[in-house]
This record gives sequence, structure tokens and C-alpha cells, in this order.
Amino acid sequence: MADKEKDAVIVDETEHVDVDSKESKKEKKTKQQQKIEFLEAEVKELNDKYLRTLAEAENFKKRIQAEKIMDRKYAASSFATELLVPYEQFSKIVDFPSDNELLNNFLIGFKMIRDQFKSVLENEGVVEIKALGEVFDAKVHHAIEKESNKDKPNGTVLEVLQNGYLFKDRILRPAMVKINEWSEDNGEDK
Repeated sequence: MADKEKDAVIVDETEHVDVDSKESKKEKKTKQQQKIEFLEAEVKELNDKYLRTLAEAENFKKRIQAEKIMDRKYAASSFATELLVPYEQFSKIVDFPSDNELLNNFLIGFKMIRDQFKSVLENEGVVEIKALGEVFDAKVHHAIEKESNKDKPNGTVLEVLQNGYLFKDRILRPAMVKINEWSEDNGEDK
């Protein structure tokens, strides 16, 4: 009978071990499943970070490319700006009225040179901003003076004090102008 009791104890222990092993297998599976889910989430997060970084790098590359194109397009803008001062001085001298016929003959030749100079600037994209008689536009004009003239509409450019220039689609220098400002409401200057 001692053997039977021994066998019964062994069976009880085996059943107890089987129950424990089933629970531990279940716990292991749950832990493994949790670990798998955690790792999958981490992989998803890292993949998302990778794709974002890749997109940022691509956007940076495109931005640098666009900047290079803009730099090439406007590379001559500072050179053009530097040329404007001597060009305008030369134009003022050439347009200076004179009674001396010999001087006027020289001025005709200089006017031809000035026109060639202007043509070269225009071919490179430098264009004078039209201002005289135009409606004041703060984007391309700077109002230096104002005058009241009832015969002219308000906001009209009456005089160009210094020419303005565009280089391609950018402003090299705004036109310095005198504008008309008159208020009919009170009959006085604004």
C-alpha cells in the first residue's frame, strides 16, 4: 500500500506540475505576444521615423536645388546694381542741354553709346521701372516728396527723382518719386 500511496502522491504532483506548466506556458505565450506587439510597434515607429527623415532629406535636397537655380538666375544682380550709378551719371551728362554745336555733336555719339549700354542692361534683364504719371505703387516706388495738384488724380507720380530698376522679376532699386496728394473733402493737403 505504501507503493500505492507513493504513486498517488506522484500523480498528484504530476497533475500539479501539469497545471503549473499549463499556466506558465500560457504566461509565456502572453509575454511573448506582448513582446511581439511591443517589437512590432517599435518597428512601426522606427519605420515612420525613417520615412520622415528620408522625406526631410529629399525636401532639403529640393530646397538646395531651388536655391542654386535662384542663385544662378540672380547672380548678376549685384553687378547690375553697381552698373546703374555710372549708367545714370552718364545719362544725365548726355541729356544735359547745350548751346555749343560742337559739344552737341559729341553728345550725339555719347547718346548712341548710352543707348547701347541701356540695350545691354535690358538684354540681361535690367529694366527701368515706369513711374512718371503712374499710380503710386509702394512695391516699386518710394515717395520722397508730396505735392498738392488739383488737376492731377490723387496718388499719381508727378516727378521721378531717381529712376528705379527691376532685375528680371526682382527690384534692384525702387523709384524715388514725388506724388500728388490732395483731399477734396477739406480742400487742403492731406
